Amino acid sequence: MTETGGRPLYRKRVMLLGATGTIGRAAAQALLDDGHEVVCLVRPGAKNLPDGAVLRSCQVTNPHALRSDGFREEPFDVLVSCLASRTGTSEDAWAIDHVAHVAALAEARRAGVRHMVLLSAICVQKPKLAFQHAKLAFEKVLAESGLEYSIVRPTAYFKSMSGQIARVREGKPFLLFGDGRLTATKPISDADLGRYLALCIRDPALRGILPIGGPGPAFTPREQAGWLFEMLGQPPRYRSVPVAMLDAIAGTLSALGAVSPKLRAKAELARIGRYYATESMLVWNDSSGRYDAHSTPSFGIETLRDHYAAIIAGAPQQDLGAHRVF
Repeated sequence: MTETGGRPLYRKRVMLLGATGTIGRAAAQALLDDGHEVVCLVRPGAKNLPDGAVLRSCQVTNPHALRSDGFREEPFDVLVSCLASRTGTSEDAWAIDHVAHVAALAEARRAGVRHMVLLSAICVQKPKLAFQHAKLAFEKVLAESGLEYSIVRPTAYFKSMSGQIARVREGKPFLLFGDGRLTATKPISDADLGRYLALCIRDPALRGILPIGGPGPAFTPREQAGWLFEMLGQPPRYRSVPVAMLDAIAGTLSALGAVSPKLRAKAELARIGRYYATESMLVWNDSSGRYDAHSTPSFGIETLRDHYAAIIAGAPQQDLGAHRVF
């Protein structure tokens, strides 16, 4: 449905936070493809954003900068946020996942925004970590704000499941927690997730809490490893990492963290690793007390196998950062 001249009737003026990340870039492109006007708040010198996006340098953790450099007293229809803490440690998580979002929401309301699309995470269903509690705290603020909201909780990202391609290619064993069958997920690609975030604007049914995964059935890390060995023509080789070892590391770092902030942060990172080693990234069913693949919605067209095949064929791989090993 379009207006005269081909402009979509649902065209909105969108403020996008977190546009420089891989998912943020995908969201920016999807929003532009849908015909929206997209203003991105970015760090100075940010590059490689889609053509057509308006870039504004702004320190999003500074409420005054959000007003003067970001929103600039201009009207907007929708706030979309792909902003997230980089490390997940307590200080970083509360500063970004909560405080910065609260400030951005306040400015968005002043700018006339009536709908917010928030990228969250499915792991907040069973919160045990600082970043999960920070995300949930802002979700509560948003839900009570009076705005329409779409809180998108994706299962897992391809980036977080690509850290062992180089290991296997070099003939090294695939590292598994336990026997590799402790968890399962159905990850979603950046491009598909970007399109889903954009769809939340034009589909009024996509409101509230929205768990979302990629296409196809759920699979375990051991199944994931099997695909990789097959695609690379390597005989399967596995090395088991006991979960108890993660517990020991986290416990030791926590004790030492009582006297060292740096070690306290490392302890939180160890707890994050332990969480992902033992919890499935699927919808949690309270009635059965189990993760439920069948209740986890699917969206998109790209599978992790497609992603692996592209990288093995020579496609550039994203900088893995904290995902370099696992």
